[in-house]
Amino acid sequence: MNRKIVADSSGDIHALSPVSFASAPLVIHTTEKSYLDDGTLDVEAMVEDLLRNKGKTSSACPGVGDWLHAFGDAEEVFCLTITSRLSGAYNSACLAKEEYEGAHPGRRVCVVDSLSTGPEMQLLAEKIREMTQQGADFDTVCKEIEEYSKRTHLVFMLESLKNLANNGRVSHAVAKVTGILGIRLVGKALDGRLEPLDKCRGAKKALQAIMDRMKELGYKGGKVRIAHCLNYEAAKELADLLRAEFRDICAEIYATGGLCSYYAEKGGLLVGFES
Repeated sequence: MNRKIVADSSGDIHALSPVSFASAPLVIHTTEKSYLDDGTLDVEAMVEDLLRNKGKTSSACPGVGDWLHAFGDAEEVFCLTITSRLSGAYNSACLAKEEYEGAHPGRRVCVVDSLSTGPEMQLLAEKIREMTQQGADFDTVCKEIEEYSKRTHLVFMLESLKNLANNGRVSHAVAKVTGILGIRLVGKALDGRLEPLDKCRGAKKALQAIMDRMKELGYKGGKVRIAHCLNYEAAKELADLLRAEFRDICAEIYATGGLCSYYAEKGGLLVGFES
């Protein structure tokens, strides 16, 4: 069976060997420029441009055509999207599913609303790959990935809320105070939304807060994926803290792509993990 895993670019996945994979890019817009999150984007340059930008910014999800292009000619497609609470990617993927299945009788598409982004989407994609390699059929994978998603979580640390404010996600007053006072905001993804939990002065307190929140959510040493926006040192320190407490964990660190860098901003961390 010709099976393919597809995700929008907020998942920061560019390949998923040995299975077939494709990414549908989101776009970040400013009043002066647009950035296509297609894996070739100079993320550091974009982040620096956004730091200087004083106007409104926004992001745009993949359209139906982008999804159809990503589906290619696969007979079975598993499609992962950023949370539907923050983007229209899930809705456009569902429309693409209808068009694709209508045009190709017998082909099937399973669209999964991750209710998250970044490293949690990576965990879901890895799980689909694992089940595919084990020979699980389409319906079994659809059912199991829904159950698995109940055991995956996302926590985050943000040093700046500028882009979230410019995008209308938080008030400009809150974003300004956070920047002036040097506060790190720690929170989690809850039902597809970002929920602030702790306001921490300094990186060490913020990393400890991340650890505490992970344990509250049931982390006991399973997989963890740590994405950083130009802050490898903090990501490594968090991984070291986790390894010191939980020993032989499966932890991977990577740099955020365009969309996740837009929301996490310089210094931010996104942590996906299993409970």
